[in-house]
Amino acid sequence: MPRIFDNITDQLQSALIRTLDNAEHADFCVGYFNLRGWQLLSPHIETWRGDESSRVRLLIGMQRTPQEDIRALFSLNRSNDDGLIDNAQLVRLKRQIVEDFRQQLMLGAPTNTDEQGLRDLVRQLREGKLVVKLFLRYPLHAKLYLLHQPTNYSAPIHAYLGSSNLTFSGSAT
Repeated sequence: MPRIFDNITDQLQSALIRTLDNAEHADFCVGYFNLRGWQLLSPHIETWRGDESSRVRLLIGMQRTPQEDIRALFSLNRSNDDGLIDNAQLVRLKRQIVEDFRQQLMLGAPTNTDEQGLRDLVRQLREGKLVVKLFLRYPLHAKLYLLHQPTNYSAPIHAYLGSSNLTFSGSAT
C-alpha cells in the first residue's frame, strides 16, 4: 500500500531513511533534483553494491519554466504537437539542465558538509550506486519513491508519493 506524504504531519525524509536502511534497491521519479539535497540520503545507500539489484535508479523529469509554457502556448510554430523532440531541442534541454545544476553549485558559500556530499554523489554515480536518467519528452513532475525490500514478505515494495522532490527543502522539511 502506498503512503502519501504532505510533510506537515508525515515527513518523507524520515520514512525514506528508515526504509532505505532495510532496502536492497530503489526507484525514484521526481521533477527536480538538487545536488546538495542528495547528501540527506547518500549515507543510507553507502553499503549498496552498485549492481542492478543494489542501486538507486533516479528518473528526473524537469518541469518547464512558466515562460517556456507561455512561449509554447502562443507559438506560431505549433507543428510539433506529437510530443517528440528533435535533436536541437534535446541538446538545448540538456544544456539547460547542466546550467541549472551549475547554478545550484554557485548558490551560497559551500560548507565542508556540502563539499563532502558532492564528492559522495560523484563517487556513488561512478560506482553505479546511483543511476540518473533524464526524461525530456514532456514535463514530468511526479514524486514517486519505490523502495524494494525482498526480504520483507508482507511488504516487499514500499511506495511513497507526495509533494517532495529530491531537493534539500523537499527532503529536509
